[in-house]
Parts: sequence; structure tokens; C-alpha cells
Amino acid sequence: MGTQPRAPFELLYELEARARAHAFGLPQREEARTLWHGVGFRLAGMPLVAPLGQVREVLVSPPVSRVPGAKEWVTGIANVRGTLLPILDLQGFLSSRPTARGRRTRVLVVQHSGVMAGLMVDEVLGLRHFFEEDRLAHIPSSAEGLRAYLSGAFSQAGEVWTVFDMHRLIQDPAFMQVAA
Repeated sequence: MGTQPRAPFELLYELEARARAHAFGLPQREEARTLWHGVGFRLAGMPLVAPLGQVREVLVSPPVSRVPGAKEWVTGIANVRGTLLPILDLQGFLSSRPTARGRRTRVLVVQHSGVMAGLMVDEVLGLRHFFEEDRLAHIPSSAEGLRAYLSGAFSQAGEVWTVFDMHRLIQDPAFMQVAA
């Protein structure tokens, strides 16, 4: 007589076999490339980048109150949302030449080992992302005056981005001596 009805599991097995015969393979997983993230900024015309985890926020230069008896590179104290924040001229500290303030001047807020400070820079260039294979083996000689605070460099689209380590800066005893 007629064909015997098949068991449900047989049908499922046959359906699976047909699906596998006509299925395309999944794409092979490519090796993941490691990304390094930072905040790009310009100081004395040089493009620098700070590790993303070392910059708490970026501010437009806030109004400051001068601090009597402080070194010239200490711009003053600012009230930022109820918190007193020392504003320091990074270029003034590094080279004794003050930052030329303009509409692009920004303050990078950093915090490390209980020290919180606002570092004035020429401008902030936004988030920067680099592949680890773009890391340079050496720090460019153009950044020689900053060497104590540098922890590497990256090359991207023909431009060299030197890594400025904010934690090294804050740990420097000369940076912590703000009294004139």
C-alpha cells in the first residue's frame, strides 16, 4: 500500500541534512587587531596624544583666580562645578614660554595619586585610535624636550603622534613645586 509516515525525528534529521548541504560556511574569524585609544592635543604646534584613561575631561578655558606667590606657569584656580581646580599652563611648565591663549585653547583635566589638575594646551584634536602595529620603535627627536614625560609614539597617515604620559608629569617633583 502507500508509504508509511515517517517519525518526526527522521523528518528533522533529513531537513537538517538538506540544510547543511546547501548552506554557506560562516566567515572565518580574522585575527583581531589591538587598538590603542587616546586624546589628541596640540602643544607648541606638536601633535601629542595622552592615554584615554589619563584624561578625565576636556574643558573650555574656565575663568581663573590668580594664586599669589605661585610660579608663572600656574595660571590660577578655577571653580569647576563646585570643585576648585588648579589650572596649569603645560607649555609654560615645559618650556617657560606661556601658551598663546585663543578660542581653541582647552584644559585637560587629569587625576592621579590624589592630585587633580587642569592642564592648558593649545587645542584638543579629539579621540585618536591607533593600531598597535602603528607604534613606532623610537620616540621622535623633535620631542626631545619632553622626553621625561613620553612613553612612545604612533604613526598614522604620515603624521607622528607622540604619547604624553600625564601620570609621569604628575609624579615629577618639579611639577608639584608650584610656589615661586
